[in-house]
Amino acid sequence: MFTGILTLVVVMGIGRFSLTPQIPVMISDGFLNLSSAGILAAMNYIGYLLGAIHVSRIKRNHTVYLKTGLAAAMLVTLLSGATSSFLLQCLFRFVAGVGGAWALIIVTSWTQLELAAKNAPRLSAAVFSGPGIGITLTGVLAWIMSAYHFNSSEAWYVYGAVALAAILLIFRRLPRELPGVQKKGAAAPAGRNLKVLLGVYTLAGFGYILPATFLSQMAHAVFSSGGQAAFFWPLFGLSAVAGVLLVILFASMVNTRISLAFAMIVQGIGVAAPVVANNAAGLLVSTVLTGLCFLSIMQLSMRLAREVSTGEMAKTVGMLTAGYATGQLIGPLVSSACVALFSSLEPALLLAAAALIAGGCGVLLLIRKEA
Repeated sequence: MFTGILTLVVVMGIGRFSLTPQIPVMISDGFLNLSSAGILAAMNYIGYLLGAIHVSRIKRNHTVYLKTGLAAAMLVTLLSGATSSFLLQCLFRFVAGVGGAWALIIVTSWTQLELAAKNAPRLSAAVFSGPGIGITLTGVLAWIMSAYHFNSSEAWYVYGAVALAAILLIFRRLPRELPGVQKKGAAAPAGRNLKVLLGVYTLAGFGYILPATFLSQMAHAVFSSGGQAAFFWPLFGLSAVAGVLLVILFASMVNTRISLAFAMIVQGIGVAAPVVANNAAGLLVSTVLTGLCFLSIMQLSMRLAREVSTGEMAKTVGMLTAGYATGQLIGPLVSSACVALFSSLEPALLLAAAALIAGGCGVLLLIRKEA
């Protein structure tokens, strides 16, 4: 569990989501504008999508890809501090995306298999807190660095050093092989319910990614004080961890399908909140609700996938992650188009909220218990 959590802290909390608090700093340093920030984020999600597709197809050397993904996420984070080139930054985000997908899918499959064999479902579920812990960590670091006026290059070095320290703690505890991946057999076809879940999970990826990418910039637009604005990203991470804990404590009491639908609809309300109330209160509601449901949706979707699928879990996780990554990729591209056309993120946020609510309704109406 500890190894799984720290792996996700590195590849998600730092390798992927350290970009969120970096965006306003990079804009202030003159390296980005709001439109190019969307393109930079999209490069990460292109890499994430390709990495997820690749993992769903590999049949051996899973642990090599896991370790390579971890090392790549750390290395490109450090290298990001050494250049102001937008093209190189795009390349680094792409590599972080590929490595993040490799590590996330393989370590998730490994921890679920190992902890299920030890009859420890709560520890298995706790692994999903890793991204939230990582987001909280990057948020606190961003808060501290903003107080000391670190520039974006210095901040990248700090994030990279923290990632390196985490890898050194866990590298020897990473698996030498994945249990069950050598077993051969006919692949079970994806049933109707799993196909519906794939569509829903794609909408979830599209729906959450705009606030997850631009939350820090939205906070800086509301607050002129950097100290107040920096508060919202660690709050997002803490809310995400709280959501995982709520699922661990209460999901067994409620049908998984209903829990997932509820989480998606609540997150949709959270994504729309800063548009409905364009002030600090709207931003606070958005941060808490979007964060609370972020990892809960991921966790509940994987649980529902186990319930409606009889296929190999690593392939199922890879397929769903590819759908999620597709939604994440579309989000920043839509945001860039909205900024170009309307000089605002608000139309994109409303579209993302509608996608989440539609996904929640789809879970309720289209996924049925099979006879």
